[in-house]
Amino acid sequence: MRPYFEMERARPPGGSRFLRLQLGYLRAPPQGAASDQEDDLRFAAAALAAALAFQLPSASADPLLTYPLKIKGHVIRVEVANTEDTRRTGLMFRDALPENEGMLFVYETEGKHAMWMKNTLIPLSVAFIERSGRIINIEDMQPQTEDAHGARADAAFSLETNQGWFKKRGIKAGDRVQGLERVPPSEQ
Repeated sequence: MRPYFEMERARPPGGSRFLRLQLGYLRAPPQGAASDQEDDLRFAAAALAAALAFQLPSASADPLLTYPLKIKGHVIRVEVANTEDTRRTGLMFRDALPENEGMLFVYETEGKHAMWMKNTLIPLSVAFIERSGRIINIEDMQPQTEDAHGARADAAFSLETNQGWFKKRGIKAGDRVQGLERVPPSEQ
């Protein structure tokens, strides 16, 4: 019998991505074919290579580490953009963002920071946040635009979510974000 494998990258609704690998055997090889031991070795090498290929990072890859934040009793898990490169890239080129996930931008210094949507494929809302956790203002942003959306006062953070996430939960300027003390600081 010849070994075979099928691999599928999947994400159940509300769950994390996982890799499903199915192993099996086909009919016996034709006369003069490689030995079962050689087939098993080739199969193992192919399965390992395919598994590694499926785990390569991509623009829509799951983050390795997220942090929970809480606003008015609602929990959102955030990726942290705390370097110049991660802040510059943000959520660009993503084709989806799970419902209760977002990206927290951590700035080196407080200021009237602004966001735009160049190369961003999904509509987003952004909350500009003081170091204390108080939301300064919330703006809705349309995909693939270069309009500037800025903080109305000095912000230490901004939080991007799916458009309407804040409004749907009754979150507005003046509300407090909890959990910011647990996120890593800016690395410039």
